[in-house]
Amino acid sequence: MAVYVGIWALLLALNIQAGSGQMVQMDTSKSGFVGSQVELRCVFINSNPPVKISQVTWQKLLNGTKQNVAIANPALGVSVLPPFKERVSFKHAAVRHRTPSLEDTTIVFSNLQLSDEAAYICEYTTFPAGNRENMVNLTVYARPMTRMTLTTPTIVARAQKRKMTVATCVSANGKPPSVIKWDTRLKGEATYQETRNQNGTVTVRSNYVVIPSRETHKQKLTCIVTYRNEKITDSVVLNVQYEPEVQIEGFDGNWYLNRQNVQLTCRADANPPVTIYQWKLLNGSLPSNVEIKNNTLFFKGPVTYDLAGTYVCDATNGIGTRTGIVDVNITETPVRSHDDTTHVPQEQHNAGVAIGGAVGGVALLGLAAILLFIFLRRRQRTFKGDYSTKKHVFGNGYSKAGGLPTHPPIPKNLQYPDDSDEEKKPAQIGTTGGFEAGDRDFDAESDLKRPYFTVDEGESRDYDERTLAFQYEPESEIADDMISQTDGSVISKKEWTLGGIQKSL
Repeated sequence: MAVYVGIWALLLALNIQAGSGQMVQMDTSKSGFVGSQVELRCVFINSNPPVKISQVTWQKLLNGTKQNVAIANPALGVSVLPPFKERVSFKHAAVRHRTPSLEDTTIVFSNLQLSDEAAYICEYTTFPAGNRENMVNLTVYARPMTRMTLTTPTIVARAQKRKMTVATCVSANGKPPSVIKWDTRLKGEATYQETRNQNGTVTVRSNYVVIPSRETHKQKLTCIVTYRNEKITDSVVLNVQYEPEVQIEGFDGNWYLNRQNVQLTCRADANPPVTIYQWKLLNGSLPSNVEIKNNTLFFKGPVTYDLAGTYVCDATNGIGTRTGIVDVNITETPVRSHDDTTHVPQEQHNAGVAIGGAVGGVALLGLAAILLFIFLRRRQRTFKGDYSTKKHVFGNGYSKAGGLPTHPPIPKNLQYPDDSDEEKKPAQIGTTGGFEAGDRDFDAESDLKRPYFTVDEGESRDYDERTLAFQYEPESEIADDMISQTDGSVISKKEWTLGGIQKSL
């Protein structure tokens, strides 16, 4: 059809150019929906001097075939041919007058039909100029009928968990075809199908498929149909029936002897609702002090060991029966639950933190004081020397307060047996750097003793325990405030006096 319309338009253009100023004015295209009304404009522009209009003819061009629609003749009047007679008319009444005016022969289509879609030619027959014509393309749209329905009134969730179509969205007899989309929180999938009808319309169908379950119950499913620039929405809420989901409540893990007012309740989530509750005690019968009211077990009187066991609740609705189980154990005394320690008011919690911090700080200070006392005590016991001069006296302790004594030259190469239990004694190494034993006479038992010397505490010297020096002649003078001890050390009179007092105590 498009090829024929293109060729015809080209011929019309050539025909208009061939004229001497006459022109037929029309719209290039027009459109309307089925059932609506549309005007097809046709106006003749006459020349100067004007030509005589002998007749105006409207024709429908479809697939290369012309069909007369309406004719206006000054002598014969107006005629609309079937099947357009009931739906097509000339817009201006002057065309129908006894002396008609045919310059504007616009026609009106009422109650458009899909079959009206075609190219329409408005042809003017003139004298002496001949025929002049033009063409308009008429497009007819069909608004679709959209509906959304549940596949079945009752959707049942089965244990097999099979997929099923729960809803269908249809956009029927649309031209052009619609586009369907789904909006939902359900985890499903959609299928699409298009059917082209004989009248040129298209029906689009989409099914939504899910696995029915307790989670899909009461979920909203929305179908969105987009037709041209319009959006049409429709929604349904799924009604899914399923077996009861059973849970027994009431046992908190702290049923102890003589506790009062305990009970067990059978909770069931079901659609349709549960109609029958049945209680039983596994491997036994229910205690004699039990009272059953609907879905609850009331235990009268204090808790005893007879209440212990596995309790079973069977809940039944129109779809099936499901079971809930709880193990009840009895303790002699209450069990302190974790919640008792966690649910503490914020004020008490803050006060506890403050008190704990204070106690911890005092404890740390006490520990530091004890460690300092022990350190000073040990240091006092191992101290040898002058308290006033702050010097430690090593060995025989013969030293003046105020400086180190003059020592003889110390040989640099001395050997000591590592595994000897006797006093460390220097052994002469036969080198030129040493000196002969004959240089000085030594008494092996009395004169050759462990060397002693003093060191300032402020000096940073490291002395290995093998560092030795030969004994020198002790000085005969001892400071006035020092007292010699039996182990070879000297202490101040103040320390000696304090030590005697402590011993007497």
